[in-house]
Order: sequence, then C-alpha cells, then structure tokens
Amino acid sequence: MPFAALTYDIRPGCEDEVAEVFAGFRRVGSPSVPGTGASPAARLLATAVFLRDATLVRVIEYEGDLDAVARHMACQPSVQEVERRLKPYLNSPRDTDTPEGFVRTFHQSLLRCITHLGAPRD
Repeated sequence: MPFAALTYDIRPGCEDEVAEVFAGFRRVGSPSVPGTGASPAARLLATAVFLRDATLVRVIEYEGDLDAVARHMACQPSVQEVERRLKPYLNSPRDTDTPEGFVRTFHQSLLRCITHLGAPRD
C-alpha cells in the first residue's frame, strides 16, 4: 500500500503543545473515501504522526486515488479541528480553511517518496 507523508513547520519549543493537539485525534467513521459512483475512490488504512524539534510529519497509508484522499480529508471535521488548533504553533501559515486551500496545502507539504519497500501481504 502506498504512503503519503506531509510536513508541518512547527515553531521550536512548542512540541508538547503540538503533541497535545494530536493526543485526542480520532479516525473518521469509515476508512472508505467516496468516489463518483458506487465504488470508493480510496481507502484510508492508517495514519501516524511524528514530531522532532520544528518538524512534524503526518504519514498516511492509503489505497486508491491520493487526490480523492486529500479532498476527503479537507471536509473531515476532525482534520479541520487539528488544522485550526495547530495554527498558533506553525512557523509557516497553512491555507487550510477551505477545501481548495487544504488540497493545495496538502500537495505543497507532500514529501516525495524515494523508496517504499514492504513485505508481501496476504
């Protein structure tokens, strides 16, 4: 399954506050990302968040269309709440108040995947 890694530029010294923002984060009700028609466009399999000094990285494991994942995340209340709560701790502002801004910011903060190695899954 592919992974997407998104970076956040955090103000130094705010690591505990940022960790607190993510402490209560919960998955959305369904891992399915709606598509056009009956079939889902993607599935969200897992999310992990890593923090060191001024760098926060959110890693998303998914199946399907990454653009659909970004659009879906843009409309999730829990994701919107995290983005709102992170604003005071960011070195660089993120335009995530609208779905269009969120999707644009999602793609701008996406790390390029250099390699992805995994064991075969059943």
